[in-house]
Amino acid sequence: MAEMVKLFVNGQEVEVESGKNLIDALKVVGIEIPHFCYHPALGADGNCRMCLVGIEDGRPPLVPACKTPAQEGMKVQLDAEHIKKIQRDVLEFELINHPVDCPVCDQAGECALQDYYMSYSLDDSRMRVEQVTKGKKIDFGSGVVHDQERCVLCGRCVRFTRQITHTGELGIVNRTDAARVSIFPGKPLNNRYALNIVDICPVGAMTSSDFRFKQRVWFLQKDPGICHGCSKGCSIYIDHHREKYKDDVIYRFRARTNLKVNGYFICDFGRLSYAAENENRQTTATADGSAIGFDEAIELVRERLDRARKPLMLVSPDLSLEQMWAVKRIATLYGADLSGYSDSYVIDGDGDDYLINDDKAANRKGLELLDIDSSKEQFISTLQYTDLLVNFNNDLFYSGVDEELKAQLDKTQSIAVCSHQLPVFESATIALPTASYSEYGGTIVNEDYVLQRFDKALFKNEDPRDVLEITRLLGGAIIDAPHAWPGIRQSVADLADIDPETIPAEGLNLQNSEDTNVGA
Repeated sequence: MAEMVKLFVNGQEVEVESGKNLIDALKVVGIEIPHFCYHPALGADGNCRMCLVGIEDGRPPLVPACKTPAQEGMKVQLDAEHIKKIQRDVLEFELINHPVDCPVCDQAGECALQDYYMSYSLDDSRMRVEQVTKGKKIDFGSGVVHDQERCVLCGRCVRFTRQITHTGELGIVNRTDAARVSIFPGKPLNNRYALNIVDICPVGAMTSSDFRFKQRVWFLQKDPGICHGCSKGCSIYIDHHREKYKDDVIYRFRARTNLKVNGYFICDFGRLSYAAENENRQTTATADGSAIGFDEAIELVRERLDRARKPLMLVSPDLSLEQMWAVKRIATLYGADLSGYSDSYVIDGDGDDYLINDDKAANRKGLELLDIDSSKEQFISTLQYTDLLVNFNNDLFYSGVDEELKAQLDKTQSIAVCSHQLPVFESATIALPTASYSEYGGTIVNEDYVLQRFDKALFKNEDPRDVLEITRLLGGAIIDAPHAWPGIRQSVADLADIDPETIPAEGLNLQNSEDTNVGA
């Protein structure tokens, strides 16, 4: 356990972690020190001077909080008049050439400069000369659009490309009023994490071409979620908005800090995967290509399962633990074989040594824990003799159509329980629409055996049924996620003592190892 020290802030005694810089140490106890250039993943740069604090009897008496470790007995001054004047002066300096375009800025509502002005300044401008103008709507590549006029030259973006991606595309050129962030000539941003620059920019200087002018942030509801783009299972915020009388729509994913999984960042592919949650959705039940009522479709599925001599159920590696368990139980009910075959989700060579994994399945470890066979041999041999395949949202063609497998599927009577209209489900005689991961809650286990819980984020005018409810309607006994856990705990030794309601926000490492934790 970290050593704790007692210090005084504005005369009030607080206990904080020893050695942590004052910004991070005091944040834990609810005390904010304003700052622009500091970011916990990028370290202290000390260039903005917004975090200068007073140290009573200190040598020197003024120090940057981002570079000053907490020490026993330290007396920190935050509300002294000379400290307040420093904050006002820094803000005035930053605002001298800053355009007053908050009404059209994507960052409005999430802007540190905006918030700090309201909290620490509120002074009128004293400038009576023309502002220095700089470039606007500059395409930096990889979906990042830069507005030089709004930039406060904190340098976070520059340090990100040097320290995190090690690609070094950005730099600060020129000096004084002419200083600005720029790409090197003919060298735009070209890395798979570039859009994190938009997140870490404290003002509206870095914007995303995908989100730019799409929605006001104060309209967005921001719910925690888990990215299903690969087996890393990065923690994200799902930012969505539901207009009156319309369905909920996701406008963006953003990184949610989780030092056990993804640190402070996510990859661009995962960030942009929100679009798939909105598009190409299976919204109606169909039988032989014609739309039918959902209840009628359920009855048809039950009839065909009752008649089937050798049914096969295929489960997606993206489903939650609870959904996988429910499918496993209903497979037993109907005497069906069960497979988690999903080799197509693995794209060899696509991963890196940071956050992106070759395996694009969110919960493959769940298949392993629940002892669901995922081998190709078992699936192909069973498929040859099955007279009914029920596919629970498994995209067998995720990385491309397998023509040989497609030919076999075309000859097999199949039922698709699917959230999206995909080529793999085209041969299904019956299609049941189901919820996607932003529309239900559950638990998944990532590649490092970190068990994470997520809750339902989106609500539609007609909420799609999730896989759990569909298995219940087909005769299963699992009525919701909590009812799955007694069976899961009994069957899986690693989960025997787990209460899903008490899983921490950052997840629970089932191997009790801190080696897999991510630092940035």
